[in-house]
Amino acid sequence: MSISRRAFLGTAALSPLAAKAFAASGKLPTRAFGKTGATVPIIAFGCGSRYLAYKDDDEAVGILSRAIDLGYTYIDTANNYGNGKSEERVGRVMAKRRGDVFLQTKIAARKGDEAQRQIEASLKRLQTDKLDVLHIHSLTSMEDLTAIEAADGVLKVVQKAKEQKVARFIGITGHANPAAMQAALERHDFDCVQMALNAARARMEFDDKGPNPIPMADASYETLALPVAVRKKMGIIAMKVFGQDRLLDKTSPEKLLYYALSLPVSLATVGMPKPDLLDKNVALARSFAPLAPGEMQTLRAAVGDERSRELALFFANHQDA
Repeated sequence: MSISRRAFLGTAALSPLAAKAFAASGKLPTRAFGKTGATVPIIAFGCGSRYLAYKDDDEAVGILSRAIDLGYTYIDTANNYGNGKSEERVGRVMAKRRGDVFLQTKIAARKGDEAQRQIEASLKRLQTDKLDVLHIHSLTSMEDLTAIEAADGVLKVVQKAKEQKVARFIGITGHANPAAMQAALERHDFDCVQMALNAARARMEFDDKGPNPIPMADASYETLALPVAVRKKMGIIAMKVFGQDRLLDKTSPEKLLYYALSLPVSLATVGMPKPDLLDKNVALARSFAPLAPGEMQTLRAAVGDERSRELALFFANHQDA
């Protein structure tokens, strides 16, 4: 991968003294969000399926408020998480704490008119009039990218949202098709990108007939899309760092999280379906030190090709909702 990893990690690593300072301050370590001028904590609080695992709304709202107190000030949600339930929960907290957080949501529509309706609905549920990040959600294929780019497509609506200062920054997310993401990032000047980055590095591509794997030399987000994002100085958000929990039998959560954070990313978004995970992940963030290249290769080898193929097949049909 043509990235100056040493140069990047020189700014990402924490000295023991810095780690103690963060622990004392009650904050998480931060990194630059690409060339945007913003800084963000190295872990985002994910409000997808793991957040929806809290069945009681009041409990979920309390969990999010506590997460912000602990330093998880980057909040990651989407319009279709729980058919809007995630945004509604987040909105209850934003009503009082909007100024405390870096707020991100995503919209799933491909047609421009529907995208505009989704943005308006998201703002209402989130109880805000401005987003820090607005993403086009879940790029799946080159054909999907064509729909996004169409004259009446979502891309123009998202760009307009930035022009009108409804969104500070705009981006795109994906976990199913690294080549399509590479093309999207090459073609358009997004501020940020959120993509699947984990130790599996699934070396597979998919055709439009479904989960029919086409072996490629190394068709992972890490090797195809990540170098483009780094070159264009985007804010890079790692997701699926635990492979939707399908990698936890291969190694520890700590090593999986540290693998993602050892890449040239701004932060990793993590779901926390149990209250104790908030404290555990704070501790991991504060004690983070980049893995050496040899350690990262060992992790990839521990996952193995078979699990990588299984994970690629899973993500080909997985819906973030």
